[in-house]
Amino acid sequence: MKIQNLKLPGAKLISPTVFHDERGYFLESHQQVRYKDLGIDETFVQDNHSFSKEGVIRGMHFQAGQAKLVRVASGKIYDVIVDIRPDSPTFGKWEGVILGDADHQQLYIPEGFAHGFCVLSPEAHVLYKISSYYNKEIEQGFRFDDPEVGIDWPIKMAIVSERDRANPYFYELRWS
Repeated sequence: MKIQNLKLPGAKLISPTVFHDERGYFLESHQQVRYKDLGIDETFVQDNHSFSKEGVIRGMHFQAGQAKLVRVASGKIYDVIVDIRPDSPTFGKWEGVILGDADHQQLYIPEGFAHGFCVLSPEAHVLYKISSYYNKEIEQGFRFDDPEVGIDWPIKMAIVSERDRANPYFYELRWS
């Protein structure tokens, strides 16, 4: 297993060891002790599965006190994180990585980040672990196309839910 620190502090790109043979392949998608040894000391309490079609953008979403471990079971996505920690030197900055079923990479997103993705393949199944239970009362978001954040999405025409289109702009949120 290899781990790469991303530009935004705390975020990590994980390349698991994949064992191939004539039957196909096997990999450990998560192993608590091994991940802790790599500096990811989270207790994940919920697994989520998202299915989306090409051109879909989901985001930007966040929930206080929640870390995520994201991977793609099938398809390919452009996965984006935004630092929303007000005291961070990278507050408001974003970073994007491509995740797909070909290389099985995972994105670890620590607490204090917003998350979103767009689908680059005809379909994508995205699996993610979260460190606190989903709570619609405290979930928040901001617009995926916020010019202040300036995410460079690699698609021209986006399919976005009405809920995500109704999110406020980044500067309209209270960051204290």
